[in-house]
Amino acid sequence: MSKQPQQKGGTETAIKPTRSQDYAEWYQQVVRAADLAETSAVRGCMVIKPWGYALWERFQAELDAMFKATGHKNAYFPLFIPKSFLEKEAEHVEGFAKECAVVTHHRLVAGENGGLVPDPKAKLEEPLIVRPTSETIIGASFAQWVQSYRDLPLLINQWANVVRWEMRTRLFLRTAEFLWQEGHTAHATKEEAEEETRKMLEVYATFAADFMAMPVYKGPKTASERFPGAVETYSIEAMMQDRKALQAGTSHFLGQNFAKASGIRFQTKNETEEHAWTTSWGVSTRLVGGLVMTHADDDGLVIPPRLAPAHAVILPVLRGDDTKPAVMGFIEKLKKELAEVRYHGRPIEVEVDARDIRGGEKSWEWIKKGVPLRIEIGPRDVEQDSAMVSRRDRGPRDKAPMKRAELVANITSILDDMQKGLFDRALAFRKEHTRTIDSRAEFDDFFTPKSKNEDRAEIHGGFALAHWNGEGAVETELKDKLKVTIRNIPEDLPEAEAPGTCIFTGQPSKRRVLFAKAY
Repeated sequence: MSKQPQQKGGTETAIKPTRSQDYAEWYQQVVRAADLAETSAVRGCMVIKPWGYALWERFQAELDAMFKATGHKNAYFPLFIPKSFLEKEAEHVEGFAKECAVVTHHRLVAGENGGLVPDPKAKLEEPLIVRPTSETIIGASFAQWVQSYRDLPLLINQWANVVRWEMRTRLFLRTAEFLWQEGHTAHATKEEAEEETRKMLEVYATFAADFMAMPVYKGPKTASERFPGAVETYSIEAMMQDRKALQAGTSHFLGQNFAKASGIRFQTKNETEEHAWTTSWGVSTRLVGGLVMTHADDDGLVIPPRLAPAHAVILPVLRGDDTKPAVMGFIEKLKKELAEVRYHGRPIEVEVDARDIRGGEKSWEWIKKGVPLRIEIGPRDVEQDSAMVSRRDRGPRDKAPMKRAELVANITSILDDMQKGLFDRALAFRKEHTRTIDSRAEFDDFFTPKSKNEDRAEIHGGFALAHWNGEGAVETELKDKLKVTIRNIPEDLPEAEAPGTCIFTGQPSKRRVLFAKAY
């Protein structure tokens, strides 16, 4: 059983090492302490535990509602993709070939020296690729479904798993298998497809801000950073607490490239035949890692209330068996009253932790799990018709008494205050560590490690807005020398839109772009 951390002078923390001591290890320890996931027996894969999966289900529920509100319907497509499908789009196959898992046989037999081996007689006529992404296999279905302009637009989403054979993995952020949604749409015109691409980027940006309390920069990627085979790729980019960027979602305008590869053709109103214009867009369980790295602290996870699997946990404080009936009866009444309150379309969800373990240990478990509110109720609270309430966005020992009726009446405003506070804190952090840079020397200094000891946050610099003239060789040099990439060309950012001079080449530059080290 985990030992309760001692908060002497406020210096001890539940998570060791702290963010400033070793951010990468801190992240792994938060994921474990919050009981979100663990490594599996399969190299590079993870087991998502119940609390972690409940969090992912909250992501799914809110995103799914947003997709359906914009006219999309869910479907499901095969896990296996014939190799020839992947080969139809040249850039696509080149982009994913090194990450593909391949199925070559359909049966195992006993080997001569024991164990199981693929049956030589069961070799597949054509190898199957375990889904790295579904443009080609969904394109095959679209080619059957789309015959006329009357069949368009076709707006489809699927919730699925994918496999990309990663060699260096980290729970949620980069694993060989992960969960995601991938939207795929087909349109009659280029303009409609481009509008769809931008619409879904906006859905992701809204979700990140309103639910994850995570501010993002949104905009197009550079040509070298586009999705393989796309005409244009747009992304949302967020700053983590080590000042690195996380690409939190992408939306791709595919033009007619995949439609031509898959044969998605339709008869127009003028009775001519044209290829459809397609898009694809997706986010994954990487968002769970992004939530951890945006809001967690040195005591564990902090979950924004609008995504919390449970808004509150009630912790009974019993003084012997004779107090239990009154305390538990009061708790059931409070839980029922809270369940009748709606918070952004869902009832207030409450866990009751009545396990027979020390109260301090229970409290610390829920602190580490990041539940927004902890409510302690003992015999004295029952007598006073009140409860002791702690907020996860404040110190672990910060608690205050509240009358039961007051708590029920004000819980939604408390949760909204927490949600807004987390966003404002993340926004202030990003603002503090985003710099407008006007010289190569300043740029190199910003991204050059200052310390490798206590303050590891210094290593990554932050976000830099600098002029760049579009030369691809600059991107290659920065990636090789400083591990810095252009995250995107941020929109809705007036200070970045004025023309200037590229700090790398001295050539005219149309506007500033966003540079950062990234996950």
